[in-house]
Amino acid sequence: MNTAPTPISQPPESTVWQGSPSQVINLPQYLLWALIFAVLLTCGVILLESMDSAPAAAKLIFAIVIAIPWVIAGWKWLVLSNMRYELTTQRLRMRRGVFNKHLEELELYRVRDYKLEQPFFLRLFSLSTVILQTADKSTPVVVLRAIARGESLREQMRTYVEEARMRRGVREVDLDQG
Repeated sequence: MNTAPTPISQPPESTVWQGSPSQVINLPQYLLWALIFAVLLTCGVILLESMDSAPAAAKLIFAIVIAIPWVIAGWKWLVLSNMRYELTTQRLRMRRGVFNKHLEELELYRVRDYKLEQPFFLRLFSLSTVILQTADKSTPVVVLRAIARGESLREQMRTYVEEARMRRGVREVDLDQG
């Protein structure tokens, strides 16, 4: 009589945290595009006023040119607002994409090291960046940028990584080459 091995019982996976990067990381670009818009608007108004009667084509070109900074800033906002992170008890999911959606998953037992960065600009807004070094070939480094309560998230991640390693019986072995 041939019996199949019994699978290891896994606790159910549940979501413990969800978040997305803050639009604050786009702030320098938004300011740059606002400045470019102001310069284009000023130059365009001066140019159109200097003509006695501006042709309709010139007005149309002017309208298109001053719309470009708004379109670019809007696209930057859209790209960032479509990024989502989800931490479960077993993995980290990263979703991104406006038209074409991408989902990357990282099994937590593959995380090797954690790093928390709090640059001055992000600290002004109580944000931080969590960087994970992993053993995953497709995503050796995972960066969660401009996250609120990053230190708490890093500690939470650390707990679930250790639990995932224990469940799977995974150990980290460092070999020094000397």
